Amino acid sequence: MPTAILTGQPVPGSSIEGDLRSLGYDVRTAADPADAETLLAQVPGDQRVALVDARFVGHLHALRLGLTDPRFPLAAVPGAVTAQPAGRQALTRAVARETSAGGGTSVVVDSLADRVATALDGEGTDVHRPELGSLVAAVPADPQARNEARQAVASVDDEAIRLKSAVKARDGFFTTFCISPYSRYIARWCARRGLTPNQVTTASLITALIAAGCAATGTRVGFVAAGLLLIFSFVLDCTDGQLARYSLQYSTLGAWLDATFDRAKEYAYYAGLALGAARGGDDVWALALGAMILQTCRHVVDFSFNEANHDATANTSPTAALSDKLDSVGWTVWLRRMIVLPIGERWAMIAVLTAVTTPRITFYALLIGCAFAATYTTAGRVLRSLTRKARRTDRAAQALADLADSGERGLGFAAVLKKPARRLPGFAVPAVALLGGALVVAVSAATGPGTPWPPLAALVYAVTSGIAVARPLKGALDWLVPPVFRAAEYCTVLVLAAQAHVNGALPAAFGLVAAVAYHHYDTVYRIRGGAGAPPAWLVRTIGGHEGRTLLVTLLAAVLTASQFTVALTALAVAVALVVLVESIRFWVTAHKGGAPAVHDEGEPA
Repeated sequence: MPTAILTGQPVPGSSIEGDLRSLGYDVRTAADPADAETLLAQVPGDQRVALVDARFVGHLHALRLGLTDPRFPLAAVPGAVTAQPAGRQALTRAVARETSAGGGTSVVVDSLADRVATALDGEGTDVHRPELGSLVAAVPADPQARNEARQAVASVDDEAIRLKSAVKARDGFFTTFCISPYSRYIARWCARRGLTPNQVTTASLITALIAAGCAATGTRVGFVAAGLLLIFSFVLDCTDGQLARYSLQYSTLGAWLDATFDRAKEYAYYAGLALGAARGGDDVWALALGAMILQTCRHVVDFSFNEANHDATANTSPTAALSDKLDSVGWTVWLRRMIVLPIGERWAMIAVLTAVTTPRITFYALLIGCAFAATYTTAGRVLRSLTRKARRTDRAAQALADLADSGERGLGFAAVLKKPARRLPGFAVPAVALLGGALVVAVSAATGPGTPWPPLAALVYAVTSGIAVARPLKGALDWLVPPVFRAAEYCTVLVLAAQAHVNGALPAAFGLVAAVAYHHYDTVYRIRGGAGAPPAWLVRTIGGHEGRTLLVTLLAAVLTASQFTVALTALAVAVALVVLVESIRFWVTAHKGGAPAVHDEGEPA
C-alpha cells in the first residue's frame, strides 16, 4: 500500500486525509520536517510515497492525477509530491536538503512538498506535472484564500472533467462521434465495479473471435451477427483505453495486450470471412492475405517514419507547415483523419459490408480503401522527408535496423559489402532494397513453384538487403527500408502459395504471414516501450526476413504443391510457437519486474 505523509499545520474540517485514503494511501502525519524525513525513511523502498501539505485544497481528481499515475517516477501538483520506487532516492535527497535548510520549522510557514518539488527541478530531475486545466489544486496561505479555493472547487465538476479526459485527445471521426459519447460511461461503470483495462481488452478479443466464428458460418445470419459483434468489440476496444485514462490504470502489460489484441482481432476476422466465403463456394483467401499484408505494411510505414523522425534535430519541412495550416481549418482535420481509414472507420466499413454484402465485396472495398490510404500517407511522408532538413540520431538508425529484422545472411552480406555500400548516394539505400524486393516477388510470380528461379532471386534479395543495411539508416528516405522488406517477404509467400493451386496452400500462407507479422509488431512495441529489439537469438532462430524468404522459395522449388502446403503449415506453427513463447515470457517478466508503465496516445491505427 502506498504511503502519504501529511506535513504542515492541520486544518480543522479538512477532507485531505479522507481523500488520500480513498486513493488507496496509508496516511501518516508528520509533526515537523524532521519527522517527515524520519517517516519517509520508514516507508519500504519498493512502495510509492507522497508528501502532501495538510492545508491542501483542491479536487480529488487533481490529487489522483498527481499522486496515482504509474507512468512517472516523480510527479507533483501544488501542495503534493510523490515518488515511485524509481524516484525514491531523488526524493529522499531533496527532503534531506530542504529539512536541513529549513531548520526543522519552516513547514509551518510554507509548503515542504512544494519546496521539495522545486528542489527536484533545480537538480535537473524530471518531475511530471499533470495538466490540471480547470481543476483546483492549491495550498492557501490564509483563511480568505482557503475560502476562495473552496468556492472554486465547488464551481467545477471534476467528475465531468474526468470523464472528458478519459477520451483520447486525437481520434478518428467514427470513434469520436459514434463511440466515445457513450463508451466513456461504460468505462466509468467498469471502474466502479473494479474491472481492469486488461479484463476489458480480453473481453474485446473474445468478442471479436466470436464475430470471426459467426462470419465463418457463411450464412447471412452469421454475417449479420459478425458485423454487430465486431462493432461491439470495437466499443470495448475504446472502453479499455478510456478506463485506463479514467482510473489511471496504465501498465506495460496492458499497453502490449491492447496493441497486440487489436491486430489479432482484425486478422482473425479476415480469416473468419475467408472461411465463411469458402463455405459458400467462393475462395477469397488470397484477398484476405492481401488485406493483411497491406494493413501490416501500412503500419510498418507509420512505425518506421515515426522512429526515424521523433528525435531528429532541426526538424523543418514546408510540407509539415502546410499540414499544420490545414489543421487550422476544422473540416479538413476530420476529412484527413477519415481518408487514412483508421481503425474505427475501417472496422465500421468491414462490419457494415459483412452484414449486407459478401466477403469478396468486403475484401475488395477494404483493399481499395487501404491502398488509397497507404498511398496518401506514404506520399505525404516521402514529401516531408525530402523537404525537411534534419539530422537523424544514432538511436533512430538503430531502431530502423531493428525494424529491418535482418538475419545472419543479410548481416553477413552487409559486413562484406560495407565499404562499397558507404559510397552509394543517399537515395540508393531504399532503392536497392526496393529493387531486390521487387525482383524476388516478380520472379516468383512469373515462374512459380517448381523452378530454380525464385530461390536465385531470393539469394539476390539477400544480397541487396545486406547492402541496404550495411551503413547506418540515417538517410532522408531510409525509413522506407523496413516496409519494403515486409512487402517483399509477405508478397513472395502470397504469390508462391497462390500458384500452388491446391486447397490449403493459401490458408497456410495466411498463418505463416500472421506469425511473422506478430514478430514484427512485437518488435515495434518493444522499441516503443523502451525495451529495445527482441534478442538476436530469436531473429537468428526464425531466420530474418531474407532467410525466411529464401527458405520459402527453396521449399516451393523442391517440393510438390501438396508437400509445399504441409511445409508452409509446419513453418507457420514453428515460427508462431517460438515468437509467442518468447514474447509472452518477455512481457510478463517486464510487467512483474516493474517496467515503466506506458500508454500510447498516438494516431489511431
